[in-house]
Amino acid sequence: MSAQYSDFTHYPSFRSEMVRGATACVPVLVGVLPFGLLLGAQAAQKGFSVVSLSLMTGLNFGGGSEFAALALWTSPPHVLTIVLVSLLVNSRHLVMGASLAPYLAHLPARKVMPALFFMCDESWAMSMADAARRRAVGLSPYFSMGYYAGMVSAMWLLWISSTASGVIIGPALGDVTHWGFDMAFPAVFFVLLKGMWKGLRVALPWLVSLVCAAAAYHFVPGAAYVPVGAVSGILAILLTRRKA
Repeated sequence: MSAQYSDFTHYPSFRSEMVRGATACVPVLVGVLPFGLLLGAQAAQKGFSVVSLSLMTGLNFGGGSEFAALALWTSPPHVLTIVLVSLLVNSRHLVMGASLAPYLAHLPARKVMPALFFMCDESWAMSMADAARRRAVGLSPYFSMGYYAGMVSAMWLLWISSTASGVIIGPALGDVTHWGFDMAFPAVFFVLLKGMWKGLRVALPWLVSLVCAAAAYHFVPGAAYVPVGAVSGILAILLTRRKA
């Protein structure tokens, strides 16, 4: 690898790549905003303050597990139960991180670990799609750390600020799902997946994961559908590659 890519923080276009990443994720931010307000409103009902919720959302940064934690929150809280459920819901990050590993292999651990800390579903999907586009045109390195940094910074800051705002104004807004905002988040993610579409054969693991997760959601209590969907998708990938 050439010297100019040895350290992304000194690469001349790092700042412009951060701007590109922050700009690209604006539609995602629009979808995230109502969920942040909703989480904040629910947290206010559980007795969370702006500071305590900001600490939780900033240090965990996993929307699904945060909603699960609030659903289980009591006074006093059952900490072990909440931790285990959060780990279960966030288990999908193991698969997501593994898929990013080939693109991050050339970077030192001091850069990879912070990058993975800020990874979420949307930043993973967008960075994978961007890496695929860069690879298709022969632009090296395939993974743009500047693009990723700008994207996750915008998402992280909006998530903290929107959840904190939800604590303050959420009770006055009421249930934002009545306005249909709850569909914004899934809609944005489906658009991101569309950008990663490469044909029916490649999409087969997605379908297997979806069907298995949906079945687990309806027939198995708790958040078991998360690891069921992840594991079934991985098995489908391994089986289809073996047949190929």
